[in-house]
Amino acid sequence: MKVYAFSDLHIDYRQNFDHLLSLKHPDYTDAALMVPGDATDKIDKLEALLSYFTSIFAAVFFVPGNHELWVRNKQHPDSIAKFDAIQQMCQRIGVHTDAVKVGTADKAVWVVPLFSWYTKAEEGEDTLYDPKPGKDQTEEIWSDNMFCSWTPLPPGQRVVDYFLSLNETRVAKQYDAPVLSFSHFLPLSELAFPLNKIFPASFVDPIPQFNFSRVAGTSLLDKQIRAMDAVVHVYGHQHRNRHREVDGITYISHCLGYPRERARANWRSNDLPKLIWDDGLLPVEKAY
Repeated sequence: MKVYAFSDLHIDYRQNFDHLLSLKHPDYTDAALMVPGDATDKIDKLEALLSYFTSIFAAVFFVPGNHELWVRNKQHPDSIAKFDAIQQMCQRIGVHTDAVKVGTADKAVWVVPLFSWYTKAEEGEDTLYDPKPGKDQTEEIWSDNMFCSWTPLPPGQRVVDYFLSLNETRVAKQYDAPVLSFSHFLPLSELAFPLNKIFPASFVDPIPQFNFSRVAGTSLLDKQIRAMDAVVHVYGHQHRNRHREVDGITYISHCLGYPRERARANWRSNDLPKLIWDDGLLPVEKAY
């Protein structure tokens, strides 16, 4: 069993959608695909994409990102209701949102989706916030603040805790094969940066007034990953590709991203799903 991953597909860009609907390869037929969110906030388009993936892969796994939970029309009253609708849609078309064992008996692997959100700097010590020089306009320009609604949650309950609580059963499960987990949001602050925070000389901050770390993820997610003894964790959200081992776990981010990002000289992507597990083996790759 081969397992691939591809996140942040952003199919509201026609170029991205057309490209993804043209994917096809003999290796995919008996393989699994992880999709760690941020494809679109339109459920009908999301269903079309995931349905196509189920026609070319043996198993497809999905967790929503923040874009999927935007509420920009009256189809869903709030983001929780939309999250539930996405789970129901996935179940109907055969896309997995729970832990499933795939592969043959001697080379099986568990693929475990983990729901998540982010912790802002003022919301708790599990934040991945890292101060950034200059004026921080993240709160003013971050779309989640305008398009997400959490009215069903009790006063004082954090969004991040709601989603992490949905993982408790799968985190407590005893697994009899290697665990590959995935989430949309980041589990560690260092993953948001190049190795040792050394940026290439050609790097130019595209949005200097935006501090991504404020909305990157939560360290509580990493505690869940380690509680399951995962060997690999795949994540998305940051639109930066990574392949890095931290304290025994390999963390991988492989994003399609926006067309304008792929046009940059320092953008690493081959526009194809990334092979992260090959018949019981983790492909060796230099850390970046």
